[in-house]
Amino acid sequence: MTAKAVMVLGTTSGAGKSWLATALCRWYARQGLKVAPYKAQNMSNNARVVPGLNGRMGEIGSAQYFQALAARRTPEVRMNPVLLKPEADTRSQVVLMGEVSAELGAMPWRGRSEKIWPTARAALHELLAENDVVVIEGAGSPAEINLHSSDYVNMRTALEARAACLLVTDIDRGGAFAHLYGTHQLLPAHERALIKGFVLNRFRGDAALLAPGPEQLQALTGVPTVAVLPMWRGHGLPEEDGVYDERPSGSGLNIAILAYPRLSNLDEFQPLRSLPGVRLVWARTPAELAGADWIILPGSKAVAADLAWLRAQKIDEVVARHAAANKPVLGICGGLQMLGEALLDPHGLDGNAPGLGLLPLVTQFEREKLLRPAELRFEAELDGTWQTLSGVQAQGYEIHHGRTAQHPSLPTARVAVRSDTGEAIGWQQGSVLGCYAHGLFEQPAVMAALFGLGLPTLDSVFDGLADYIDTHFEPGRLMALIR
Repeated sequence: MTAKAVMVLGTTSGAGKSWLATALCRWYARQGLKVAPYKAQNMSNNARVVPGLNGRMGEIGSAQYFQALAARRTPEVRMNPVLLKPEADTRSQVVLMGEVSAELGAMPWRGRSEKIWPTARAALHELLAENDVVVIEGAGSPAEINLHSSDYVNMRTALEARAACLLVTDIDRGGAFAHLYGTHQLLPAHERALIKGFVLNRFRGDAALLAPGPEQLQALTGVPTVAVLPMWRGHGLPEEDGVYDERPSGSGLNIAILAYPRLSNLDEFQPLRSLPGVRLVWARTPAELAGADWIILPGSKAVAADLAWLRAQKIDEVVARHAAANKPVLGICGGLQMLGEALLDPHGLDGNAPGLGLLPLVTQFEREKLLRPAELRFEAELDGTWQTLSGVQAQGYEIHHGRTAQHPSLPTARVAVRSDTGEAIGWQQGSVLGCYAHGLFEQPAVMAALFGLGLPTLDSVFDGLADYIDTHFEPGRLMALIR
C-alpha cells in the first residue's frame, strides 16, 4: 500500500459527502498527485457505463464517475465495486464489479455484506497500490450502531486504508454540533482516532456567529473544525440522491420531467436545472404539468410499474393531449419504452404492459443487460421541435434490458438516432421523440442545437470546486492529511 487515503464521512445522508469528495479529487490532482476515487458501496439508480472486467463494460454510481473525471482519471469499476440499485422498497439489484449478481441480490443484507467485502477490499488495495492519493467516500452515517457490525462501507474501509477522515455535516438542517459530537462519540475509540477534522457544510450568514461552538467541540473531542463551507447550490454537479424536490427552477421554456417512483439516471438533467431561459419542473400530478412546453419521460428502474403509476395519476392522458397538440414529448431509455405500443416480458424481469401508444414500437425485456457507451448521430431529416438536432453528433451511454423495434402492423416511425454501428436507437413520430442514449443534455452540441446555448465544461466545474476548497479550508490542512 503506497497511497495516502482521505475519507469523507457524513453525519447523515445528504450532508455533502459526494460533492466534497469530488472537489478533493480535483484539488489533490491539481497538486500534481495521481488520484483515484473509491466508494466501497453506493446505493443509487444513477449509474454510468465504464470499462469493466475482462474487456466488458460495467456500471458504477454516477458520483464515482464524476469523481474519477475530477481526478483526471478514466472511470472504472474498481472505484465503486458494489452498486445497489433499488427496485422496490425492500429489494435492490446488486452490481458487483460492474456486473449484476442475481445470487447476491437474493441474499439477506447482513450475510451479503460479508461475502462482498473481500471483493471491495481487493479493489481498494489495488487503487492504493497504484496511486498517490485515494479519496474515499463513505455512505450515510458511520455511527448507525444497529448496522455497525456489518457496515464495510464506512469505518471498516477507513481502517483498511488507514484513512485520514473528514466528518461533514449539513448545518442548514440544524443540530450540526450535536450531529458531529454524537457521531464521534458513538464510534469505538480506535475508529474515532481516524477523524481528523469536522466540516460544517451549507452555512448561511456570518461565520463569526458560530463561536464558541467549534472551540467547545474541539475541547470535547480533540478534533478541529477545519472548514465552514457557505451555502452553494450552483456548483454544477448533479444531486447524488433523489429528485430535485425544490420549487421549479428558472423561468421561460417550461420543461416538465415526470417524477415517477422508480425513475433512474435523473442526474443527466442537471444541465437543464440552471439553464438560462428554462423553467424545470419535476411533475408528479397532472396539475404540475399545466403549462408545460415540453414533457420528458426519463429512465426507469421498473418501467411497467412506473407506467401503471402514470395511469393511476391520469398523467398518461395529459401526455397524450400534449402530443396531440404537437407539443414536444421526449422519452429517454425507459421513457422511450413507455411511449411504445407494448412491453413484453417473457423472463419476468419487469412486467408486461400496454404502452402509451405514441410511438409504433414494441419493447421486449431480455435477461442480459445492455451496457455500452453510445457514439450517436441524429438523422438529417428530423422535423418540428427536433429539426435543429438534424445531423448532430454526440456521445452518451446505454444501460437497459429492453430491446425495442418497430411494430410490423403499424405505420413506421422515423428513425431519428443511430449509433456508430448504424443501429437505430431513437425514433420520432410528429412531436414525439424517443431515444435510448442517456446523457444527451450533457453534450454541448445537443444543448447548442436545442437551446442555442453552450455548456460549461466539466473541467471548469471541477476547477470551480477546487477553487472553492482553496478559499474555505484552512491553509495546509488538506496536505497535512496525506503526510
